[in-house]
Amino acid sequence: MIDEVDAALSALLTEETLAGTDIQVAFDAPTKDWSARRTAPTVNLFLFDIQEDVTLRQQGTIAELDENGLMIAEHDAPRYFSLSYLVTAWTSRPQDEHRLLSILLSGLVRHNALPPGRLSGTLDRLGLPVPMSIAVPPARDRGLADIWTALGGNLKPSLDLVILAPLGGVVMRPGALVTDGLRLRTRDADTTVEETRRLRLPEVPGDDPAVPMGRPRDRDLPTERRLRGDSRPIPGSRR
Repeated sequence: MIDEVDAALSALLTEETLAGTDIQVAFDAPTKDWSARRTAPTVNLFLFDIQEDVTLRQQGTIAELDENGLMIAEHDAPRYFSLSYLVTAWTSRPQDEHRLLSILLSGLVRHNALPPGRLSGTLDRLGLPVPMSIAVPPARDRGLADIWTALGGNLKPSLDLVILAPLGGVVMRPGALVTDGLRLRTRDADTTVEETRRLRLPEVPGDDPAVPMGRPRDRDLPTERRLRGDSRPIPGSRR
């Protein structure tokens, strides 16, 4: 998920905000060694913090249905993580860096979320919005000065970019549908003769395209045998 956010941000900057320029986009830690090797104007997005937003955590599962409306899988509810980026501009003059930061601020502030057309992979398949904020005061002290000290560099003007990205839940396949009856095996105590009988469930003709030939409809099953795909009794049934 994190690499997909990186790809979306890179596409948004290079193809929209910084389109028509020769400014590079990087995701490196802005250390002294990195800045010394830089040879072109660069916008750097350093991912320095990853935290789950527990206030958005949901309970339960989400059903995945096929084209006939039948459940084929269950997913845990997605969990959301805040990805915090330190956005800086690197040129040979402070005035140019300030101008570049202004361009970035003007371009990014127009988006409340990553554009859906920029999303790929799991973010695209989930179909959920990916909110973003730029230069918003953080809810807690992020200690940016401490970050620069840890990087071994000098404090620079920066923009705080936060992406709230969903992480898809684990897929849980439902249990197999019950299509056959119980097998009853009996043996006379005085002999070695065994008898096995299969208690078949009623079969239905294949008039319904959503129900394969020979598969019992849910309404044809005894109350005790009406099971969901996850092998739990339907609420209200007697056991």
